[in-house]
Amino acid sequence: PGSLLTAEAMRAAAGLLLAWALLHPTATQQCHHASPGGVLRFTDTHAEIRVPALHRVPSSLDPLYGLVRRSLDLIQQNPLPTELLRAALNNPSSVRTSQVVQYELGYVVCAAVALLFTVAMPVAGMCFCYCRSHRRCGGRLRAHRRSLGCRRRCLLACLSLTSLIILASVICAFVTSQRVKGQMEPGLGAVPITLRTLRQHINHVPQVAPLSWQGVQMVVDQFEVPRQQITSDLGGLSRSVGLSIHTQLKAMTYAALADLQDRAGDLQTSLHHLQILDKTTRALASARAELELALQERRRRVVALLDDPRCTSCSSILGRAQSLELGADYSKVPSVEKVLKALAGLPQSDFAEMIRQANGTFNSIPELTVERMAQVIQDLRDELARVTEKVQSITNSFPLSDYTRPVSEALEKAEDRSQPYLREVQRYEQYRWIAGTVLCSIILLILTCNVTGMALGAYGLSKREDPSDYECRGEAGARFLLVGVGLAFLFSWLLILLVFATFLVGGNIQTLVCRNWVNQEIYKFIDTPGNLPPSMNVTHQLNLRRDSNLSATYRECKSGAGLWEVLQLDRSYDLDEHLKTPKYTADFQKRLSDFTAQLGEVRLLRSEGRQDLETFARSGVDEVDYRRFQEEMKIPVVQTSIPALARNLEGLQKMQRNSTVAGRLDAEAQALWQMQNSTVQSQEALVAKLGESVQFLSSLAPQLQEQVKTTLATTASVEARLPVQAQQILRQEIGCFTRKELRYFTQYLNWVGQTLREDVASCQPLATALDNGRVILCDRIADPWNAFWFSLGCCTFFLIPNIIFAVRLTKHFRPIRNRLISTGSEETCPFHIPRVTALKL
Repeated sequence: PGSLLTAEAMRAAAGLLLAWALLHPTATQQCHHASPGGVLRFTDTHAEIRVPALHRVPSSLDPLYGLVRRSLDLIQQNPLPTELLRAALNNPSSVRTSQVVQYELGYVVCAAVALLFTVAMPVAGMCFCYCRSHRRCGGRLRAHRRSLGCRRRCLLACLSLTSLIILASVICAFVTSQRVKGQMEPGLGAVPITLRTLRQHINHVPQVAPLSWQGVQMVVDQFEVPRQQITSDLGGLSRSVGLSIHTQLKAMTYAALADLQDRAGDLQTSLHHLQILDKTTRALASARAELELALQERRRRVVALLDDPRCTSCSSILGRAQSLELGADYSKVPSVEKVLKALAGLPQSDFAEMIRQANGTFNSIPELTVERMAQVIQDLRDELARVTEKVQSITNSFPLSDYTRPVSEALEKAEDRSQPYLREVQRYEQYRWIAGTVLCSIILLILTCNVTGMALGAYGLSKREDPSDYECRGEAGARFLLVGVGLAFLFSWLLILLVFATFLVGGNIQTLVCRNWVNQEIYKFIDTPGNLPPSMNVTHQLNLRRDSNLSATYRECKSGAGLWEVLQLDRSYDLDEHLKTPKYTADFQKRLSDFTAQLGEVRLLRSEGRQDLETFARSGVDEVDYRRFQEEMKIPVVQTSIPALARNLEGLQKMQRNSTVAGRLDAEAQALWQMQNSTVQSQEALVAKLGESVQFLSSLAPQLQEQVKTTLATTASVEARLPVQAQQILRQEIGCFTRKELRYFTQYLNWVGQTLREDVASCQPLATALDNGRVILCDRIADPWNAFWFSLGCCTFFLIPNIIFAVRLTKHFRPIRNRLISTGSEETCPFHIPRVTALKL
């Protein structure tokens, strides 16, 4: 019974699986190709020709730079001289000097101050020399006053403060001069490099100009990325389709084969149990006839013995002995000979081999699919090669060369023409640096004289007891101060000339160029029609559209716009039309959509197998009255329990006093046990075996017709649906593959459009180059340049109070004149030691 329940459970599970497979068609399954792996990664083909952006680097000198810019804003308060520049560019002869002077009024005033300083300082120096030769300037005090010490300390403090200011200024001048030198060389070198990089960027954009096709070509060459991916997918397409067909149909097919195997098993098992049923009933009927005679003889003998008067207490079991007779009569059960005759010779087909062959045919679908799709895969590879040629044709129709060639030529011309000027600038910068270094060193020498003079003079004063006494260290300090004064007079005019020259250049660069560059007034001037001569028409040279201007173009380029957008090339060339996916994939898609393949016929059940099952269903197995068998099996083989009767006889045998009766009772009991163990038990074993067969057949009979009918219908249905659904899955998988590969094409073409518009044809490097030019010229060169002349100018102008304080302080370091005067001249002999005999009252 346990094995029967297990078989029933397995049949139920197989039926549920088959029902599920039939009720869930595979055509509704979704594509399984869409995955993150479907996103292509393209190489940045244009990174090597980008213009690196330069930025202003924060510096500790930024406060000085800001002070200089504010000073220049005060000196030059006029806005950009558009009228003057227009006249100078278009008709230089029409420019009047008064216009230039009016605009440069602040610089003219500074030039007048510089000229006055240049003339006045040498004149003042000569006057000082004249006075000094007459022992006046820098001589000795005539009388000692009580306020003399206070005045001396005040002069010392003022000269020290002036020297500190000059020292700070000369340090700033040294630092800024060195910074200008350090920034000038890379800054000048960045000009041709930037122009060359821009030209390379422009040359990489188009594809038809000689030596300038790489930009678009590199973008087109990136088709290798989707081509390799599609080629890889094509290599696994047929196998993937075959596996998908097999995977999606195996539940239905395996369920149908399992159901068919169950029916074949039912046929074999039923035939086996029917044969057991027929054989067992015959054996039971024959054994019953034999047992009946033996049982009658044994009952007669036992009853006679129990009726014997000598048998003590035997009447109690006499009734049980008299009822000893046969029970079940299996000659009365229905015969199954008719059914066995109907099933004679079955099964005529080998169901196991049939199912094995069907299973093998179905499992070979992946290999069969690979074989059937080999030709279309090769055709698709050939078509992919033709698509590659179509993509390559993009380089022949890209229109940017007409726009970029003039720009490239203009940049090349600017690069060539800039070289001599840049070399000259670098040469003059070298001169400026040498002159600045020498003059700053002279200023340091003047400061050294000041410090040495003040130190020696102060030390001499501390050692002098009488103000009128001569002291050599004080005299030496005075001489050092006068040397510093002489150097100041001698080189101040050179200092002011260097200051004014650098001021005139750096100031005009800041106020005329940098200030108007930052507020974009220069762009507005260039954009205004008529400001530039035709030869300098930037809009025309850059091939900008007529309704565009440099300011708007700069802003668009700076925001990341491409030449495509700036030049509005969509008006003349429809890039989207050239990059439509169907233009490149129509033939590829058509080959896939037209493909059909017969994947072979999977025969689950042959005709002889179907006949076997139909014969099995018509055999009458389900018409046998198995209830009669079950009712008869409920009746025991013998009505009275032979073992119980035998045990009763054995119990009576122990109670007998007559040994003869006791012996006969024992003999009868042993005879009953022998009958039970031999004949009755063998019949009971046959009854048990019969019960198993009856149980199986009775459980199979009610559903036999329906199960066989269902199996035959299901098998026929699956056989009919397999090729149809396999074809549907084939179409579905090819459709999924087509959509997946089209996504690769679309990704690539979208990337091409975006790259050509924003990257390869990007004009951001142009804006970056302009910004870099402003950073180099204004932030890295002009700022330290202007800080240099400003610091040097502070040194120069503070030489005036330095001279005044040094000359006046010189007198305090020398002995005071009074009535006691020396016959010698201390002025002419500073190291003369006066003698007492030389003094006169």
